[in-house]
Parts: sequence; structure tokens; C-alpha cells
Amino acid sequence: MPKYLYQVSYTQDGYKGLLKDGGTKRRQTVKALVEGLGGKLEVFEFAFGADDAVLVMDLPDHVTASAIALAVNASGGATGKLTVLVSPEDVDRAQALRVGYTPPGR
Repeated sequence: MPKYLYQVSYTQDGYKGLLKDGGTKRRQTVKALVEGLGGKLEVFEFAFGADDAVLVMDLPDHVTASAIALAVNASGGATGKLTVLVSPEDVDRAQALRVGYTPPGR
């Protein structure tokens, strides 16, 4: 199953909800969402800095990942940045492929 990194920033409304319900309830809610779509939540941690929370999810496909991102961003409580993660083994497979690429201007 593909892995995805989701970096989340809360809006003012999102912070209000977090203060009301707490961090473990937020993690439970996200876990239920991911598992309900056939995925697995590997990491859910709150963070200091540009991101308020960081998630690593195993999801069935890009469509499922996009559906989660659309729902979160449309909610008004948070915005997120979704990144597809690539395993070292996949990098090895990619490295083994011969690609006939010519850079611009050559």
C-alpha cells in the first residue's frame, strides 16, 4: 500500500476544537477516518513549527489520499500538505530503469 505524509496546520476554528476535545480524541477521529477508507494510520504526532500535526498513512491509492486531503481542506478546521512517500526499495527499482532523457537546451 502506498505511504503518504500529511502535514497539517490548524485554523483558528481547528485550534478551538482541539482545545475543546483534546489531542487523543483528534488522533482517534483521524484513525477511524483512515481505517474506514481501508488504510492504516502509522503516525499521528503534534508538532511545533510550521506544521501543527504530522501523519504517516498507508492508503489504498492516490484517489483515497486525495479524498482525505479534499475533506480536510474543505472542513475549515485545518489545511494540509500531502506528500507521496517512496521507499528505498522503490528508489532502487527506479534507479535500475534506463530512461532516455535529454535535458533542455542540449
